[in-house]
Amino acid sequence: MDGRSYISQLAMGCGESLRGEWRYEEPLSRHTSWRVGGPARRLYRPADAEDLIALMRQLDPDEPLLWLGLGSNLLVDDTGFPGTVILTQGTLNALERRGETCLYAEAGVSSAKLARFAAHHDLTGIEFLAGIPGTLGGALAMNAGAWGGETWNFVRRVWTLDRQGQVRERVATDYVPGYREVQGPAGEWFLAAELELAPGDGAASLARIRALLDQRAATQPVGQPSCGSVFRNPPGDHAARLIDALGLKGARIGGAEVSDKHANFIINRGGATATDITRLINHICETVERRTGIRLVPEVRRIAGERP
Repeated sequence: MDGRSYISQLAMGCGESLRGEWRYEEPLSRHTSWRVGGPARRLYRPADAEDLIALMRQLDPDEPLLWLGLGSNLLVDDTGFPGTVILTQGTLNALERRGETCLYAEAGVSSAKLARFAAHHDLTGIEFLAGIPGTLGGALAMNAGAWGGETWNFVRRVWTLDRQGQVRERVATDYVPGYREVQGPAGEWFLAAELELAPGDGAASLARIRALLDQRAATQPVGQPSCGSVFRNPPGDHAARLIDALGLKGARIGGAEVSDKHANFIINRGGATATDITRLINHICETVERRTGIRLVPEVRRIAGERP
């Protein structure tokens, strides 16, 4: 199906009645990989893309929105979120091969599933996504990368959704990807993407995925609540090296602790709050800047509460 017919089908298919699930005062600690975050005033799990479009057409245009996939790379305030949270993981999950070298995936597909799907279809290049604990929507929004690969190196086109429920098809050149950031049209969220990959040996790709995951397990605190890497790497250096060199591994505030396995990870040792994590992030930033002159920049997205 081409982009035009995809948009037409969505626009024609969505009606006025919502078919998804509403939850009220839902603790976001249940939906974030750090296991912290206060309640969302409202949380909506759409039935599918058509249902999500219908929701956007009905929401108050001033309603605060938070899009949530697997909840990694996200720090939600202890007071929660004063608007509507939209869950994409498990709902926007369409994934298919298109033609010889393209994959189409909706924003809720996990990065790991996408990498394995490509390998099983003898398409290569995105093996690195297997080690990124998030969804395609998040990977697009921050140009997620690891082991030398970056998401936007493979994007051919995307479909986006705005506050009025309008779906747009955009090509990759409508965006300017950078290191852990992407600049593009404002007021739109990623609904789906088409990736252009290279034909190759699927078995070799699966072997590379296994090797990357083994390396990740050996060097990162896999299985412990974290957000992934907390800080961007400064030019010509690595945040983990700087933090480790200053003896900050194991530093702890409340239930938040710098991992002794990888210094660019903060883990929830149990009972941590968003405030604990924020204070530890600030302590690391201040210590590194005071002793090296380098100001670390968090790549984690902070969501302020401000509930009345």
